Order: sequence, then C-alpha cells, then structure tokens
Amino acid sequence: MSDTLKGYKVAVLAVDGFEQAELFEPKRALAEAGATVHVVSAKPGTIQGFRHVDKGDTVAVDRTFDDASAADYDAVVLPGGVVNGDAIRLLPQAQAFVKSADDAKKPIAVICHGGWLPVSAGIVKGRTMTSWPSLQDDIRNAGGTWVDREVVEDGHLITSRKPDDLPAFNKALIAQLSKRKAS
Repeated sequence: MSDTLKGYKVAVLAVDGFEQAELFEPKRALAEAGATVHVVSAKPGTIQGFRHVDKGDTVAVDRTFDDASAADYDAVVLPGGVVNGDAIRLLPQAQAFVKSADDAKKPIAVICHGGWLPVSAGIVKGRTMTSWPSLQDDIRNAGGTWVDREVVEDGHLITSRKPDDLPAFNKALIAQLSKRKAS
C-alpha cells in the first residue's frame, strides 16, 4: 500500500445490481493508493453485486445518502451494472450528490452503465464521455458527445466503457487525484 492518496476520501455510489468488478476494483486500487473509500447507498446493510447477469458478492454499505454528502469526499466513483445504473439514476439524493460533486469540480469517475446517473443529474451537456455503447443515445440526448474509447477525461469527469477498461480507469482516477494533491 502506498500513501499517494493518504488523507483522501472517495465515495462509491451504488445500489443493488452493481457490476462487481466495477465497484471492487476501483475500491481496491484507491485503498492501495492510501485513500479511504466509502460505499454510499440508499439503505444501510449490504448491497448485491453481479458478474454480468449472475449474482456475485455483496458489499457493506458504509454510509447512506441520508448521512453523507459530496462535501464529505474528494471524489466520486459511479460503477455500472444495468440494474444499479437504472435504479440509482431515479434517486433524488444520488442525483443531488453527483450534481454537488460536479459543482465543486471534484473528480467523478463513471464506468459502463454508471453513466445514466450523470445524465439524470443533468451534468452531461457539453461534455465528452464514453460508456457502455447502449448509453450513447442517452448521452447525446442529454447534450453530451459520446465516443468509443477506453477512458475519456473531460475536465474532472472520467469515463470508461466496461470492466476490461478498469486498469486505465483506475489509473486516470488516481492520477487526477494525485495531481490535485500536488497542487
């Protein structure tokens, strides 16, 4: 474990149905870099992960939307998973959390179907991003530009397409947080 991100706090926003690798891999990479990582969800307890369409592991919820805010964190991670992405985008608290992080110019790292939450939070207009290909119409209809690349950084918004992109996704997020620490 390094101390590159020691003192940094990162929120991972998810509900039942998250894509397991897209939550666990960034959480592990951030923790190994020294960051404190909290899973923030709608309800206390645990939430259910999936490996594509099969049930995967659960993860403990550290805080709920009722007792956490973007002001408490230095960055936000939005994992995918069709069920997670579709459900979390409907939660006003999740939308407000992402909008607040965006207003504060905090890194927001989004992968796969996690892109639905920024669309519903209204922060996509004028931005370039990537996602799972089926979200491209949603992104374009929200005023964004969709591209098919491993990782896209548009200011503090970092996006990737799928689990295969996780190494580049994690690297971009850690690099962006490290730059903030240096400045």
